[in-house]
Amino acid sequence: MSRSFPSFVVGMAALAVVAAGPSQVHAQDTPAAQTPPSAQTPPPPQDPQLVPDPQTRIHRETVITVTGRPEPVDRIAGTVQIIHQDRIERSTARSIADLLAENSVGFMSEFTPGQTSINIRGAATEGQGRDFKSQVLVLINGHRAGTANVAKLSPNDVQRIEIVRGPTSVVYGSQNMGGVINIILKTGRTAPGKYGLLAAGSWDLVQGVAQSGGVIDGFDYYLGVGASKRGEYQVGGGKIEENTAWTRGNGAAAFGYQIDADNRIDMTVRSDGIYDAGFRGSSANIYAFDTRYNRSIDFSYTGKVGSRGSLYWQGYFVQDVDDLNNPSPLSALNAVAARTTVDHNKRALDIMGSRFQPSYNAWEGNQLLLGIDWERSTIRSNRNRAGGRSVTQLSPQDNNQTENVWAFYLEDSQSLFEDKLVVRGGVRQTLGNTALDWTPFATTLVSGSNNYTATTYSTGATYAFTDWMSGRIGAASGFRAPTATELGANFTTTPIGTTIFGNPSLSPETSQQIEMGATFNWLGGRLDTVLFQNVIANRIAPITISSTGGRISQLQVNNPGNIVVQGAEFQAEADMVQTLKLAAKDSWNWKVFGNGYYNFKMTDYGAQPGSNSSQAIRINQYGMDIGTLFGQSSVEMPWSFQLLGILRGPIWYNTEESLSAVYFPGQIRNTTVYQKDPFWIWKARAELEVAKGVKMFAALNNIFDVNAHPLFIATDQNPCVANRANQNGACGNSMMGREFIAGFQFRF
Repeated sequence: MSRSFPSFVVGMAALAVVAAGPSQVHAQDTPAAQTPPSAQTPPPPQDPQLVPDPQTRIHRETVITVTGRPEPVDRIAGTVQIIHQDRIERSTARSIADLLAENSVGFMSEFTPGQTSINIRGAATEGQGRDFKSQVLVLINGHRAGTANVAKLSPNDVQRIEIVRGPTSVVYGSQNMGGVINIILKTGRTAPGKYGLLAAGSWDLVQGVAQSGGVIDGFDYYLGVGASKRGEYQVGGGKIEENTAWTRGNGAAAFGYQIDADNRIDMTVRSDGIYDAGFRGSSANIYAFDTRYNRSIDFSYTGKVGSRGSLYWQGYFVQDVDDLNNPSPLSALNAVAARTTVDHNKRALDIMGSRFQPSYNAWEGNQLLLGIDWERSTIRSNRNRAGGRSVTQLSPQDNNQTENVWAFYLEDSQSLFEDKLVVRGGVRQTLGNTALDWTPFATTLVSGSNNYTATTYSTGATYAFTDWMSGRIGAASGFRAPTATELGANFTTTPIGTTIFGNPSLSPETSQQIEMGATFNWLGGRLDTVLFQNVIANRIAPITISSTGGRISQLQVNNPGNIVVQGAEFQAEADMVQTLKLAAKDSWNWKVFGNGYYNFKMTDYGAQPGSNSSQAIRINQYGMDIGTLFGQSSVEMPWSFQLLGILRGPIWYNTEESLSAVYFPGQIRNTTVYQKDPFWIWKARAELEVAKGVKMFAALNNIFDVNAHPLFIATDQNPCVANRANQNGACGNSMMGREFIAGFQFRF
């Protein structure tokens, strides 16, 4: 199979033509569900990091992620983290995964440039990023994204990202166990004017972005395209990390029409992907490569019904494709005759869905939200293998399936005592059917279907004690439905030689969370803190039933032991000129910000025998980002400098790597748990506006050239601690070393 970049430029040109219709404009852009926006063109956006804040306490804008309707953050009983446009534009992140890691959302792995996994409050996305196996729900414009592998998604067309920490909403269904990540795209109202970016950097990095948006006579539009590519990078110390090159491409078109003061329609169409990305994985494979892309189109209507009601409807279609090429030509885990030179597994997930959400203000301070969701999804996979004389065709890593889901929910909120107290509660009933369909080379597969039901709830309250302090308390539940592959009575074989048997008796995974938090505001500053406990039960996971000669057989089961995670989180930002009442000129700006967490309990009561640890795996004990930004705005050539530090805390991992018996005697792959030590990564970025609307920037990532990896034990360094005989041409995995990037941003 050739490793050629698809005709992305042609596709984006066609996308711009097809998308000459409306964009999804959501209530997150403005409280449109209650007061639709003016049709007048908004003024060009200012840089919010460098414009001095008014002499008031910081109160960020409304969000809709948790409740399905626009509300101030301090009225929401859950913890919401927002990555704003200023942070996005000041980042050199090439993917959403990079961006979330910079903002300490939770544990972020880096299997490969095109693959990642996330862990929030003990709930994790699946290693391959399959959203139908994820415990963290990823959304785009409020609907299911179709992937939990955010490494394939670009930040170029993103207006902001809202992260709900914990299953704090009844508005969303399966996969909402540890949190919700809602990626909100740009529209003509939120990104008016024209924007461009040209950049180049280390390891032959080149990047280009072009965007345009605006409002004309009630219509608003947004068009954006972007592309980038990079060669193989160097790890800390200078060694080239083979098979880490990639090519990326993205495009989006959004159109909206304000019918009248109370009614609006919108449409968004987009495509995003990473192509021919080297995939090293746990075997440090220098022969594997992937193409992964995600596309969607959505339509919506937002309007008022009478004086007290409002209505929101959304329809959407999503296609997510993982085209995996993972041969194993060298590993001694396979006999020579059974080694593969081709192992091509292509999986396509298609989703069609609809959301209908009326809301009603029955009396003063009350708002009732009702909802009906319908969704149909299909998984279609095929697989082709070639190599030694003993190589046979095997079934894909995922059985084909069809899932149909209906959900009915309501959530009511009531404000009391002059809006100081807000109480809320809701419940969701989900009814689903998962069908196991015919799958290539799955000769023992018995097709059939399983019904499931799940009831989830959310309840809580917020109270404004003073104008500078508010508190909240909440409890919620979430679930994940088993997939056809997990239920299937036949088996699949993974590339690393593991046979996993399905189990038709599986129950849905569940989570139960409680949290208590407080928010403090002062002149130019804000601090949010929270204590939480999340209990994850009925986890679907394979247990090893035999292991002979490196070949492992496993069975999918509901683990009877829970994972219990207890911890604390914080978010903080401050304008230091105001906070410290510095006698600085109005042109000077100095801000500090940070976000982090500490899990003082992360216990797996169902840890595998032989794992030698009861610590929950693939979750950092702590993590943090801290940063400062200073500069001048009201001068002839505005400038700024940002310094950002990212702390990756200790983590426990039952690695799939085959480690050297010299350094790791007695290892049982996928079972024995090892601890990784913490490390810091530092980044810097400087900007200078050389002409009106033209900004020059330069960035330095991994300033101290650290050779590390957030997950894998065997990094690419000397001595090699991996078992080289079981690798595929390399020794271990390391993240990028010191990287330099420079370029220009244009805005007019």
